[in-house]
Amino acid sequence: MAKKDLNAKTSNRERVSAQPRLHQNAAEIQAYGTVTHALPLDLEEPVRLEMTEQLNLLLADTMTLRDLYKKSHWQVAGPTFYQLHLLFDKHYEEQSELVDTIAERIQLLGGISIAMAADVAETTRIQRPPKGREEVPVQISRLLDAHQVIIGHCRELAERADDLGDAGTNDLVVSDVLRGNELQVWFLSEHLVNEPLVEADAPNLRRIG
Repeated sequence: MAKKDLNAKTSNRERVSAQPRLHQNAAEIQAYGTVTHALPLDLEEPVRLEMTEQLNLLLADTMTLRDLYKKSHWQVAGPTFYQLHLLFDKHYEEQSELVDTIAERIQLLGGISIAMAADVAETTRIQRPPKGREEVPVQISRLLDAHQVIIGHCRELAERADDLGDAGTNDLVVSDVLRGNELQVWFLSEHLVNEPLVEADAPNLRRIG
């Protein structure tokens, strides 16, 4: 065997090892706020840049709402504890699915999806809650306010995506995010109706309207 070939095989053996290569670091392969150029999506780069920027805002708000549901799930108290404990966790799971859906759309468009908690906290438009436990009506009102931020943005983003010819983003925003949030708003809002819990009002004393 030639000495050159022997040296090449020795070099290959040195590169292949069962030893984990820890503490690696390198430059980013794509900067946040950019899109890749070669994706055959029939969408111009300026469109994809604008859509990924707007979708990242929506993603940050959705991640914040998701975590707000988990906080409410853990900290809820009172006579409706069981029902709301389950409802808040159900909504948390649904928002988690929306987080993945939005993030994957950003990546599909060639962008970079926001991911880390610190970056989300800097980006979200949803008001930060206190660390402590709040009363149920305040928890629900806070969740509804967060939904309102997302729903308002969805309507604007869906219209803008339609204007730019990005049918995929328009469909995602309307079919998944907007409709999902609207349904959750309905479930939450009904818990703020001031109805008696145990004893019904006398019919002749009740006022309607």
